[in-house]
Amino acid sequence: MSTYMDVAGETAPTRKAAKSTGFGQVAPALIFIAIFFAFPVVALLLRSVMEPTIGLGNYAELLGSATYLKIFANTFIVSGLVTIISLLIGFPVAWTLAIMPARLASLVFAILLLSMWTNLLARTYAWMVLLQRTGLINKMLVGMGLIDKPLALVNNLTGVTIGMTYIMLPFIILPLYGVIKKIDPAVLQAAALCGASRWQCLTRVLLPLAAPGMMAGALMVFVMSLGYYVTPSLLGGTANMMLAELIAQFVQSLVNWGMGGAAAFVLLVVTLSLYAVQLRLFGVQNTGGR
Repeated sequence: MSTYMDVAGETAPTRKAAKSTGFGQVAPALIFIAIFFAFPVVALLLRSVMEPTIGLGNYAELLGSATYLKIFANTFIVSGLVTIISLLIGFPVAWTLAIMPARLASLVFAILLLSMWTNLLARTYAWMVLLQRTGLINKMLVGMGLIDKPLALVNNLTGVTIGMTYIMLPFIILPLYGVIKKIDPAVLQAAALCGASRWQCLTRVLLPLAAPGMMAGALMVFVMSLGYYVTPSLLGGTANMMLAELIAQFVQSLVNWGMGGAAAFVLLVVTLSLYAVQLRLFGVQNTGGR
C-alpha cells in the first residue's frame, strides 16, 4: 500500500512538470506567432475600422464601388484560372514523375527546383520578353502561320495568367507527386483485372485517391495567387489591377491605411474561409496528403 501511495504521490508532480516543460517548449513559438502574426492582423483590423473615422465605412466603400468590385473580380478570375490550368498541367507531370525511372525523375525534380530557386523578378521579366509583340512566342506563331499578326499577350489578364501559372506549377506538382507516389500500383492493376478501362481507372481509382493532394495543391496555388503582387503588376498593368496591387496603392501611394487594411482583411477572411472549407471536406490528415 505504501509503495502504491509513493508512486501515486510522485505521479502528479511528474505530470505537472511534464506539462510545464511542454508549454515551455512551445512558448517561444507562441510568442513569435503573437508578435509577428496576431498583433499585426489585429492592428490592421483596428485601423480598417478606425481610420479615417470609426465605423465600417471603409468596407462599405470597398464592397460598394464598381471599380473595386472589378478588381476583386479580376483577382478571383485570374486565381481560379491559374489554379485550374495548374491542375490540368500539374497532374500529368506529377503522374509521369511518379512512374518514370528514378534517375530521370531526379533530373526533372532538379529542373523544377531550379525554376523555384530562380529570382521571381527575373522570371517575370523573362516572360515579359517572351510575350511581347516582338517576342519569341509571337514570332514563332507568325512563322508557323498560326496567326496573321502578333497577339496582345502582355498588359492584360492573359499575360498575368500565363506568368503566374508558370510560377505556381511547382507548388501543385510537388504535393500531387507525394500523394500519387504513395498509391499502390497493385490497386490500379486490380481495377484493370476486374475489367475497368483506362478511363475508369483514372476517374474512379486514381483521381479519388489523389484528391487530397489535388485539393491541397489547388488551395495553395489559389491562395498564393490571391495575394500575388510582382507578376500581376508587371504583366497586367494598371488597367488590369489585382487586389494585392490595390492594397499596395492604398498604403504606399495614397497613404490610406484604413482602406488598405479593409482590403487586406477581406483577403485574409477569404483565405481562412477556403482553408476551413478544405478542412471540413478532407480533414487535417488528408489535407497533408497522408
